[in-house]
Amino acid sequence: MAITSSTGIGSGMDINGIVKQLVTAEGQAQFNSISRQQTTANAQLSGLGSLKSALSSFQTAVRKINDVNLFQTYAATSSNEAVLKVTAGTGSVAGSHTLQVTNLATTQRSIAAAEFSGATEVVGAGTMTFSVGAKAPFSVGIDATNNTLAGIRDAINGSADNNGVVASIISVNNSTNTGTVSKLVLTAKDTGLANGFTVGVVGDAGLSRLDTSTSANYSGVAAIDANILIDGQNATRSSNVITDVLPGVTLNLQSAAVGTDVKLDIKLDNEAIKKTIGDFVSAYNTMASATDSLGKFAGTDGGKNGALLGDSTLRLIRHDLRQLTSSPVSSVSSSFNTLKTIGIDIDKNGVMTMDSTKLDAALSSNLSAVSDLFLSTNGVASRLNAKVGTYLQSGGPLDTRQTSLNKQLKGYSDQHDRVQLRLDNMQSVLLKQFVAMDKAVGQFQITGSFLTNQLSKM
Repeated sequence: MAITSSTGIGSGMDINGIVKQLVTAEGQAQFNSISRQQTTANAQLSGLGSLKSALSSFQTAVRKINDVNLFQTYAATSSNEAVLKVTAGTGSVAGSHTLQVTNLATTQRSIAAAEFSGATEVVGAGTMTFSVGAKAPFSVGIDATNNTLAGIRDAINGSADNNGVVASIISVNNSTNTGTVSKLVLTAKDTGLANGFTVGVVGDAGLSRLDTSTSANYSGVAAIDANILIDGQNATRSSNVITDVLPGVTLNLQSAAVGTDVKLDIKLDNEAIKKTIGDFVSAYNTMASATDSLGKFAGTDGGKNGALLGDSTLRLIRHDLRQLTSSPVSSVSSSFNTLKTIGIDIDKNGVMTMDSTKLDAALSSNLSAVSDLFLSTNGVASRLNAKVGTYLQSGGPLDTRQTSLNKQLKGYSDQHDRVQLRLDNMQSVLLKQFVAMDKAVGQFQITGSFLTNQLSKM
């Protein structure tokens, strides 16, 4: 209830001011207590959110290392990238090969011999049927609505059934080099013999000039397949990007170079593995720093305590992750059964470090053991991923804590409302009492004044 300043008529006192002070004094301690509890709960809720975020980021790094494909990552190199570019993917196998690019795949390009004064000249009418390799033929009807050179081009390109031909118009010199004419150009969408096309025409003499069955109607470039020699063996493909000659390896042919040998090497990509492990180390340190900050005790240095100081769940998480990271993996030989044996250690301050030289040696000497150290059933990455997952899952300990804190905050809000309601009622009662008192005082003053006047007359 709002209180406005008012002076008592009888008593001369600031009744509303007095009532406001009494009500404020009555509720201040309770409101302060509720506010402190709300502040604490909100700080813990924020701290839990920060903890979940740190764990989630750490889990992302753990999952990248907990991938069997990581330790099957290969890098491929070409001795001459002007002729051949190469990439290695999943399924690659280490090895060296010699390769020659004897032929690049090309697309068919057919240029109509018929010359037109411009794109708007009428060509003819009928039906054009396109056959692209082994695909189903598609037809384009040509009539008065689209019988110009531009109309035919647009009809071909706009056909919903078009499965492999692009039409365009070029402006070039005429056959006598005395003027400029327009010609229709038909180009296959894809390279290789399998994507070559023919055009059959049923129609008038004008449109029949675009039929490919008459050789004089077109000039241009025929479709050609790519051809390579790999380790002395021929391989022919319709595309210049070849993915099925070497397992997991993509060959991107750049130019034909008959007689030029290109050396192709496929090796385990230790640098990619090391980078992923290095990212894991960085993610661990970021996560550890976040948990340290959340559990920090400021002491007397003037700092601020962590939002989860003394929190048992935070202590458990820090203990679990440190132990799961450092403890041996029973399924791996003792030579490589801990992260420390491959160059990854945690110092006295809880900071994880990586010795690249030692890790290189481990990867070179026993890749399988290093893989098992992370990926086996009780490997470091496997158990970390499982443990972090239990903390982050819906209904897990952190989720449960957040739900509980949100309920507490709702309870504090309700408690605040109840206190405010009680104070509003108290204010109403006090105002009535003070107003009644003020009226009584006023009545007494009137009576006193009357008696004083009567006595003075006597």
